[in-house]
Amino acid sequence: MDDQGLLLPPSSPGYGTNRKLLPIVLILLITACSGCTDVKRWLYEGFGRDEWQHPGEVILALHLKAGDAVADLGSGSGYFTFRLADAVGPAGKVYAVDIDPDMTEYVARRARELKYHNIEVITAKPDDPLLPKSGVDVIFSCITYHHLEDRTSYLFRLTQYLSPHGRLAIVDFNGEGWFTRLIGHWTPREVILQELQQAGYSLQQELTFLPNQVFLVFSH
Repeated sequence: MDDQGLLLPPSSPGYGTNRKLLPIVLILLITACSGCTDVKRWLYEGFGRDEWQHPGEVILALHLKAGDAVADLGSGSGYFTFRLADAVGPAGKVYAVDIDPDMTEYVARRARELKYHNIEVITAKPDDPLLPKSGVDVIFSCITYHHLEDRTSYLFRLTQYLSPHGRLAIVDFNGEGWFTRLIGHWTPREVILQELQQAGYSLQQELTFLPNQVFLVFSH
């Protein structure tokens, strides 16, 4: 469950003459270096991501408050983890949740080096994020949704980890562009809405400023 694997947006430069070779090159890299944290991190973080992910706008759209507890579900190499930690401040808490121990170890090490005392990493199970029972104010998931298995059951299980007024924010590719369709790293908006409704959530807000991505915020 990583939120940043193989992030090459359809609008990225270089999708011209060499684009047919790109998936092959990436697959070879992953196969050859699946145990290499640095290569994983490079692949997770993507190419020119700041330009199309608009991380600052995403954080502002979450309307986080100082002292909030947030779960970065599928934190990968921590692309959003540290931004979330800045947003909630020293009195807040960010749980960096991923099933990849290489990535959780990397984020933990980086948090220690940068002296982020409000970040706690969790090496989760595929079917359970293992968040604290006390609950969090926001569960944030960016480009992880399509990785989840048995999503309706998983989403229902998440409700136990949300505070009474907690929110679930989901960002995922919407399938526009050849690359995301080729590798299957996307989820149709209608599918997300249907599965969240089945799990007992209600759509609270839909944001449309992200190119080629859906950004949906739910309450339960």
